[in-house]
Amino acid sequence: MKTRYLDAATVARMIGEHGTIRVIEELARHIRDDYLRWPEFEKCARVANHSSMGVIELMPVSDGRRYAFKYVNGHPGNALSGLPTVLAFGVLADVATGYPLLLADLTLATALRTAATSALAARAMARADARSMALIGNGAQSEFQALAFHALLGIDEIRAYDIDRRATDKLMANLAGIDRLRVTAAQSAEEAVRGADIVTTATADKRRASVLRTQWVAPGMHVNAVGGDCPGKTELHPAILRQARVVVEYEAQTRVEGEIQQLPANSPVVPLWQVLSGAQPGRESPEQVTVFDSVGFALEDFSALRYLLGLAQASASGQDVQLVPDLADPRDLYSLLAGQRRAVAPAVTS
Repeated sequence: MKTRYLDAATVARMIGEHGTIRVIEELARHIRDDYLRWPEFEKCARVANHSSMGVIELMPVSDGRRYAFKYVNGHPGNALSGLPTVLAFGVLADVATGYPLLLADLTLATALRTAATSALAARAMARADARSMALIGNGAQSEFQALAFHALLGIDEIRAYDIDRRATDKLMANLAGIDRLRVTAAQSAEEAVRGADIVTTATADKRRASVLRTQWVAPGMHVNAVGGDCPGKTELHPAILRQARVVVEYEAQTRVEGEIQQLPANSPVVPLWQVLSGAQPGRESPEQVTVFDSVGFALEDFSALRYLLGLAQASASGQDVQLVPDLADPRDLYSLLAGQRRAVAPAVTS
């Protein structure tokens, strides 16, 4: 058996040829379908290895038929060295045999699945008449968030702010050709937020911060807190969380890494899967403030991997590689070495 391999260039080409907005829409459907199967999955919080420079994480999940994991980092200082803040790859395997079906770069797919999940949550939580969004933090995730909210919610106005104006200029240049989407630069986070229906925070500093101040939050606002979460890193003032309806992906993970690490362990939160299934409302009134405390969960990577495999098979993309041994006798692993020994054995001289 062979494993389908998708390198970074192949994933980018597939998505570019299929169309980024179309991929976001289709990926959102995959993610929603999997969240609606929530009880079928064996779940755990991701395994994280923290350092002063950042974090490296493994994110496993299984539905009993397929097993997936993602390796991902978060290093805010990487940009100073010309490296991405986030890099990722993942594996999709067959549970019955343990055989890896897919090995793929997930750096681009992580941004896509994060944006798709944000928009899915917002579609159930934001007011139906929401049309404007403040986007605070205009780094690698920002374009995907903008496109997802434009495609899935009809957001047509984005006010962007970043402490580095070059990041905002980059965002505006990349989105300049998107039909019926107006992106303007704000001079401050407060200016961006003023009058916005939705606020997305996507910052990466590894520290506690109040990117969004309590006094800026208006009745009926939806807050999409996306920034690179980890213990000790937050974006929202805790007073915002105390007055809001808070939705989370996987509570056991979000309590450690998300905005709600600032709240008591028994503070009420609502599981995203119950909101998407209709078991609980995303918002209870037009005036209610809602927060999606997004930290990213392995189920979304499971969805992304099965989506990429389907896209690769449909477009005959990637290559089949012998990632693990193919043995004539599966009990004779040593035969791999025996063959190498014969290949390099010195000639016998008399």
